[in-house]
Amino acid sequence: MFQQPSTNGLIVQQASQRLQAYMTQVYAWMTSGLLLTAFIAGLTARSPALLNFVFSNEITFYGLIIVQIGLVLVLSGLIRKLSAPLITTLYMLYSASMGLTLASVFIFYTASSISTTFGVTAGMFGTMSLYGYVTRRNLSGLGSMMFMGLTGVLLATLVNIWLKNTTLMWIVTYIGVVIFVGLIAYDTQKLKMISEQLSSEDKSNVRKYAIMGALTLYLDFINLLLMLLRIFGNRRR
Repeated sequence: MFQQPSTNGLIVQQASQRLQAYMTQVYAWMTSGLLLTAFIAGLTARSPALLNFVFSNEITFYGLIIVQIGLVLVLSGLIRKLSAPLITTLYMLYSASMGLTLASVFIFYTASSISTTFGVTAGMFGTMSLYGYVTRRNLSGLGSMMFMGLTGVLLATLVNIWLKNTTLMWIVTYIGVVIFVGLIAYDTQKLKMISEQLSSEDKSNVRKYAIMGALTLYLDFINLLLMLLRIFGNRRR
């Protein structure tokens, strides 16, 4: 005999649908950002004029770095105040500017090693993001450890700019891989928790937080890719 689904069952189903819709947006925006970054990086690497503009002048290069940091801070700190279209624009602007500074990847490494490492990165990202999505284990403790480790990696990287110590560079690289692998799982679980606080009826707000989630995973992916390239990438001769 047919029975109406229970209220609890409907609530669980609606929450599941809301989560799936939100995470679909997150991954779609992340992919869009990565594609834009790759396109701009490839375009810049093939243009002597753009390469000269970005890398021959320290003011331009470090100016772009400062702009990128500023965009992340603005997006993170003002998400509630900014409109969804503006957040979208700033995210795509950030992705494009990253393409300019990451053009060096196409100069230093062979195309085949970039493709291979990208595939490895995508596989690792997919595995850890899936784990963060399905696990019932609370990963907040892991996240705290990873953020402390990330702080140490950033400080060691800054110090090594002056020391130029190869051993320290490799230590930081391998630790960095572990950290970003852990952050992918933690950040994915955190995005699941964020989706629970969002109303599916407020499309604009969902889009804003989806883009912020995409930015978080984008940064995890890019940093993991760069660390793995340092390990596995074949440099041009």
